[in-house]
Amino acid sequence: MRHRKSRGLLNRFTSWRKATLMSLVKSLLIHQSIRTSLSRAKAARPLAERLISGAKRNTLAAKRQAFRILGEHSLVKLLFTEIGPRFSNRQSGFTRIIKLGRRRGDGAEIVILELTQIQKKEKKAHRKEKEARPEEKPEAEPIKEKPAPEKKKAEPAVAVKEKPPITQKPPKKFLRGLRNIFKKERDSL
Repeated sequence: MRHRKSRGLLNRFTSWRKATLMSLVKSLLIHQSIRTSLSRAKAARPLAERLISGAKRNTLAAKRQAFRILGEHSLVKLLFTEIGPRFSNRQSGFTRIIKLGRRRGDGAEIVILELTQIQKKEKKAHRKEKEARPEEKPEAEPIKEKPAPEKKKAEPAVAVKEKPPITQKPPKKFLRGLRNIFKKERDSL
């Protein structure tokens, strides 16, 4: 019997389940907010919480444990340099689950799994806004261009005959091609 077993099995083999959870946690760390099913979010949440609490410690052992789960040095660096310090004053509760509703196809509960403190990316100013502000533009000195020396082309010694203009053939009709496919044997004699 399965009494007091807290782990969600997600109807997968062990290796498949581990790969799914690792992929969810990687996406969560990269994008800071992901959309998934409720059961997957509940299964991935403890793993993400453990990684972030290890990132707060910032020790070599914690980095090795994070690398064992994430498998990428760039993600470990992101976790320990940006995400860990962001949660330094918090003891727990690094992620939250927000319910969205049910999926239309199978009726699964869809949720947003996100970090509680999301770092917003600064949007780049539009091109029109940059052009509207002339004080920010650095003044560039005009560049003096030297005219390129003209080269005289040597004329060919032999006169080349011009080809007559090519007239396009009408496109083949579709049925004409089918007739060749369905020819009877007696027609080919």
